[in-house]
Amino acid sequence: MDAYEIVLEYFKNQEEPVNAGKVVEGTGVERKEVDKIMKKMKTEEVIISPKRCYWSFNK
Repeated sequence: MDAYEIVLEYFKNQEEPVNAGKVVEGTGVERKEVDKIMKKMKTEEVIISPKRCYWSFNK
């Protein structure tokens, strides 16, 4: 499983919005890689931001 899929699964399993730091802790993926993946997910509208600096899976 590549890093994108790992981060995607992490977002799907979270009930509350999380910030990038929590994603790094929960997945073990490096921070720079998480930032790149989250940027891609934002443009694809896979994740949304219900409040500043926190993201959740767009169901």
